[in-house]
Amino acid sequence: MFMVDLEKAPAARPQGEPVRRPDAEGCLAVAVRIPVRIVVLVLVVPVRMVWDALVVGGRFLRDTVLRPVGRALAWLGRAVIVWPLVALWRHVVVPLARGVAWLGNVLLVVPAVWLYRWVLTPAGHALARFLTWAGAVLAAAGRGLYAGLAWLGRYLVVVPGAWLYRWVLTPVGHGLARCGRALAWCGRQVARGVGLVVTGVGFVLYWLVRVLLVLPALAVWRWVLAPVGRALAVVGREVRDALGHAWRIAGHVSRAVGRFLGTLLRWTVVEPVRWVYRSVLTPVGHAVRDAVLRPLAEAGRGAARAARQALASARRSARQARADVRRMLFGEPAEREPVDRREPSGAEARTLGSSTTALTKD
Repeated sequence: MFMVDLEKAPAARPQGEPVRRPDAEGCLAVAVRIPVRIVVLVLVVPVRMVWDALVVGGRFLRDTVLRPVGRALAWLGRAVIVWPLVALWRHVVVPLARGVAWLGNVLLVVPAVWLYRWVLTPAGHALARFLTWAGAVLAAAGRGLYAGLAWLGRYLVVVPGAWLYRWVLTPVGHGLARCGRALAWCGRQVARGVGLVVTGVGFVLYWLVRVLLVLPALAVWRWVLAPVGRALAVVGREVRDALGHAWRIAGHVSRAVGRFLGTLLRWTVVEPVRWVYRSVLTPVGHAVRDAVLRPLAEAGRGAARAARQALASARRSARQARADVRRMLFGEPAEREPVDRREPSGAEARTLGSSTTALTKD
């Protein structure tokens, strides 16, 4: 069935390893190799043969038995289970469900609607009216009970409370108020005494601060700082005025120098340039325009006109050649009849109107 190579394939030799010759191996290796190969051959060959036989048998069983049996079981399942269930659903369950739905509608829904419309609704309306009347009676009873309880509360609670407030709590409160006013008067007297003491101490401290600090500072300000400040103010005002006059004079001088320099630049640069532009460059430019540019422009326009005419004539020639070729191949085209676009007269309009009316009637 297959051949087993008893000779071991030479392994890949690593790079740099010296080449070993077959006769360099020992006798022990050669003596052990042959028995081991024989034992492995004896053990592996039967196992491989059994495996191959199982594979072949499994493939044969799959192709000849399992696949046809599976197809047959699938068809049998469809024929025994699926098709009967489909037929049962289609021809039994659906009609039965429709019949049950119709029967439920007739036996349950219609009577329930009739019962709701003709029994429960009138009963509900009657119950609502009864509850309305009962509510009105209970409301009247409640109002009477509320009035009785209010009368009892007034004469059992409010009147005694007012008497207690007027003849007990009010005199006690007035007495407490008089005591409070007395305590307040005592407090005001104590506060007044304390205020007098504080005022005296403050008066003494005020005069001490005034004599020791304010009057010396006022004397220094009045007799030293104020004269020095006025002198410095005079000096500063004079310096400011001097600066203002000097600034204005410098402005006049600068304006005069600027006008001089502007006049000098005008007469040395601007006027000569203007004279050269007006007297030299403008006539030269006009001469160049009249002698060179305008003839060149006219020549360019003439060449463009000639080119357009040549193109138009070539286009007309090509159009005529196409017309000649079309006439040679297909003959003369049919002449179109001219259309009368003038306005019809009165008689023609009446004739056209009668013709149109007759066609409409037909």
